[in-house]
Amino acid sequence: MYRTVGGPGYGRPMTPRPSADPAIGGRIRARRLTRGWSIRFAASRAGISHATWSRIERGLQAADNRFTLAGIAEALECSPGDLANAPVPAADREVLAAVAGADAVRRALIDIDLSEPAEGVAPPLDDLERTADLAESLLHACDYAAVTRLLPGLLRDLHVETAGPDAGRALRLLCGATSTASSVLRNLGLLADAWLAGERCREAADSCGDPVLQGYAAYTRASAATVAGSYQRGLTLAERAADELQRHLAKPGAAEVLGCLQLVCALASQCGRRLDESRAWSDEAAVLARRTGETSTKGLFFGPTNVDLWRISIEVGQGDPGRAVEIARRTTPAALPVGIRQVYYYADTARALAALRDRDREAIRLLLNAERIAPQHVHRSAGVAETVRTLLERSRRQAGGGELRGLSSRMQAV
Repeated sequence: MYRTVGGPGYGRPMTPRPSADPAIGGRIRARRLTRGWSIRFAASRAGISHATWSRIERGLQAADNRFTLAGIAEALECSPGDLANAPVPAADREVLAAVAGADAVRRALIDIDLSEPAEGVAPPLDDLERTADLAESLLHACDYAAVTRLLPGLLRDLHVETAGPDAGRALRLLCGATSTASSVLRNLGLLADAWLAGERCREAADSCGDPVLQGYAAYTRASAATVAGSYQRGLTLAERAADELQRHLAKPGAAEVLGCLQLVCALASQCGRRLDESRAWSDEAAVLARRTGETSTKGLFFGPTNVDLWRISIEVGQGDPGRAVEIARRTTPAALPVGIRQVYYYADTARALAALRDRDREAIRLLLNAERIAPQHVHRSAGVAETVRTLLERSRRQAGGGELRGLSSRMQAV
């Protein structure tokens, strides 16, 4: 910003006036990071220079001019009041922390190239295994902020141990940790980073030479590709790995990994608008699940309940929402002690109910259940946001419009 004044110094740039409320810059930065935007991109949306935006975020320049603040708020899809004086709720601060922490996870993933030697001294593998188990448990509980705090150090320490005396064990742990990283990054909407984590997972599995781990890594990569919109790539990866794993079904965990690969094939086929193929894949997985029963192998929780959760998602996506609701009625999500799977159940069933158009009250109740279990996940979910928008367009007070608007407001806060 340049201002000119008469007298000595006429025409010289003036130092921007510092913000009277430095917290405004912090709120602006938090909202920008949550959306994964660079300063340049956000500033272009607001019609100001990236240098000005940067100074405002750092509290070096005031944003209390109502036109400037309004432009920034519009760019960030919130109100000026949200930036000026609204505190961020605790749950949403955790979402912001998770997105900010993902930067460190990304750097660690870039650094842990198995073709390069690692430096440093790592804790004992027993300690690292406990940390890996904790990270996986936090992922299942949808505490993404805590996961992103743990992962950078864990990934680097495991990289160091892959050159140690128990390299095989370290590689297996690294395979699991990178899969955890891929999942959390995917759920935060950081899809390219999720794919990078999947690639590191593949490298660790290939170094082990274990066909079950290789199938598990293929599941991780196929999931990342499918969610990123590369449906054919996801299908190809999962189908190829499923065919390979058929030859190793006697190995522990092979059947459960195979079932999950079949479910990814079902999802990728549905996303590619091949519903009959999708249903055929999920039917294969259901047959296998009846043989395995409910399992917890590799944190995948493959079994009859999980197959039904995937079927709900598939039917509501391109199939029959009425059929999705029927499947949901016979499914008990609490059978899986995993918050993230329960959240998918509530969110996808709510989406199906919203598609039926006369079940809005029940859909809203399920969305609120999902938020109660995992606010960090729900507040970052594009699918939930789409369902909320659909319901808001036709909401009525008697259908729970007040509660719905509250949920929408909390999602906009991040």
